[in-house]
Amino acid sequence: MNAVTVSSKYQVVIPKGIRDAFKIKPGTKMAVVPFGETIHLVRIRPIKELRGILKGMDTTIEKEPDRL
Repeated sequence: MNAVTVSSKYQVVIPKGIRDAFKIKPGTKMAVVPFGETIHLVRIRPIKELRGILKGMDTTIEKEPDRL
């Protein structure tokens, strides 16, 4: 477990191992998402980076019998 301390300016440092594993660089945009008693940091990816993410996936949607 990686522990961090909140500074007097309410800043935290993301440990190097986590930054390397998730390719977080200076200037990376992050969303702060509260979830119950936890806080999630989610990297915001540019639209260009998401291009083709669904390629090869079966995206067919089957309708329920009562919706035909």
